[in-house]
Amino acid sequence: MVPHSTWPAGLEDRPLVIGIAGGSGSGKSTIAESVVSVVGPETVVLVQHDAYYRDRVDLSLEERAAVNYDHPDSLETELLVAQLVTLRSGAAIDRPVYDFSNHLRLVDTVRVEPRPVVIVEGILVLAEPTLRELMDMRIYIDTDGDLRLARRLQRDVAERGRSVKSVIDQYLQTVRPMHLQFVEPSKRYADVIIPEGYNHSAVGMVIRMIRDVTTGVRM
Repeated sequence: MVPHSTWPAGLEDRPLVIGIAGGSGSGKSTIAESVVSVVGPETVVLVQHDAYYRDRVDLSLEERAAVNYDHPDSLETELLVAQLVTLRSGAAIDRPVYDFSNHLRLVDTVRVEPRPVVIVEGILVLAEPTLRELMDMRIYIDTDGDLRLARRLQRDVAERGRSVKSVIDQYLQTVRPMHLQFVEPSKRYADVIIPEGYNHSAVGMVIRMIRDVTTGVRM
């Protein structure tokens, strides 16, 4: 169990906020979704940083495709921070929805109700000081670069309609450089580092911690 002295004060009055970061294709979403699945959506809500890409309607499709989406400036983090504060206060939010094929934010939003636990997931969530300040626990998924690239290829081709060449070109031009500049250094802020993408013991620890908080058992 997590020692009692490590629990943040005031959790009786607000949700526990957990940040999960790591490189693109590291397994962040898999871990976050596993926690939600095991603990239950009535207890845990997942908010993904990449839903908050800026809506660049001022650019053509070709120009939008050339944007560096791995740089912090590509994300409307200030909106995520504001909405996370709202969730912590016990109120619902309308989370944006992003169309990765056309690189645009949709008109439709998703209603997210407050829950006892909020997981914030994304490659840059630990790189942003304003987000880190709202987190009670920070997790970094540390996965080998070759494995991350392979996973990104599979995802972007199958789910986002991308060509293999475009995925590799983007990886070399922006994903890898931004990982080295922003994502990898953010590991220093993690309370827990999970190696190789999916570690059952570490995931189990996160689940036990959540259950301790939500049941009031702090040992």
